[in-house]
Amino acid sequence: MKALVYNGPHDVSVKTVPDAKIERPTDVLVRITSTNICGSDLHMYDGRTDMESGRVLGHENLGTVIEIGNAVDRVKVGDWVCLPFNVSCGFCKNCERGLTSACLTVNPGTAGGAYGYAGMGPYSGGQAELLRVPYGDFNCLRLPSDAEEKQNDYVMLSDIFPTGYHATELAQLKPGESVVIYGAGPVGLMAAMSASLKGASKIMIVDRLADRLALAEKMGAIAIDDSDGNAVEQVLELTKGEGADKGCECVGYQAHDPSGEEHPNMTMNDLVRAVRPTGILGVVGVFVPEDPKGPDKLSKKGVMAFDFGLFWNKGQTIGSGQANVKLYNRHLRDLIHLGKAKPSIIVSHELPLAKAPAAYKHFDARDKGWTKIVLKPAA
Repeated sequence: MKALVYNGPHDVSVKTVPDAKIERPTDVLVRITSTNICGSDLHMYDGRTDMESGRVLGHENLGTVIEIGNAVDRVKVGDWVCLPFNVSCGFCKNCERGLTSACLTVNPGTAGGAYGYAGMGPYSGGQAELLRVPYGDFNCLRLPSDAEEKQNDYVMLSDIFPTGYHATELAQLKPGESVVIYGAGPVGLMAAMSASLKGASKIMIVDRLADRLALAEKMGAIAIDDSDGNAVEQVLELTKGEGADKGCECVGYQAHDPSGEEHPNMTMNDLVRAVRPTGILGVVGVFVPEDPKGPDKLSKKGVMAFDFGLFWNKGQTIGSGQANVKLYNRHLRDLIHLGKAKPSIIVSHELPLAKAPAAYKHFDARDKGWTKIVLKPAA
């Protein structure tokens, strides 16, 4: 089968690799029809993880079931399915509590597994023609009759739509509250969409890329360009000096200022300042235990200079971590099916798998207009 393979930093290529296949009775084999390039993929692409060369990338996947193991009961050949990026068993202590991002079974020695991702187990990614799905009955989200027609919407259920929603859940956002979101990349935009679905009174989103901020405004958010003045001051002005009720961090450890200088702690400290006393922060941007290529001694060890004194003095709370996709994907699927949510609004490019290497370059460079890329391995 054809698949996108990680060769090393800034070097990916489409190669012929052995076909994915059923390996265990609980497996499902999916022919991938849509698979996204995620901002998290760029951490590996940039060489900022310990990703091994030769691995197949891709954790945002959707397609049709073409084969099932003999212990699979619920999922059938021919089903359209979307796969959570979390690979999870469904029966460990954490999965039983709904915490599928921290499954204790699929990646022994740590909590949590994912397709095609550094440190998240041996699972091949889905930027490929075929994908093996472990524990298929649990991990496959079956899609309704409009799956093929709306697959650019439904594929967002694999990661970024639930992750954006998770940011608002961690922040405990309630109807009528205001929220500031740092980062207008795909996850930040999905956080804005989720905040709107939840009835937020004022949604402010901070970034500096005009095309992304324009999408945020299209969703009803207030766009704040941090290259055009201090973003915290703009949030305070918009909230009569009080600060937003809630805040969402959707950038992560490669945050940088308008000049391009990297500051891993920048968005976190800005959120502390921009959110009101007793407010809550939801952090879904990726932070790592260590970053050998970090810009300073602290960040190389996965540590940041966090304004804890101000955070403590304001009595704020933080929720953090990867999204437990299965907690949300059924409900969000039904919103798509009923026309209440259209996450494909952020899709800028649909490309065949063969063009994935060039797409990675454009997305990594944040080139104008490259907001979200959906790859079509069957094209």
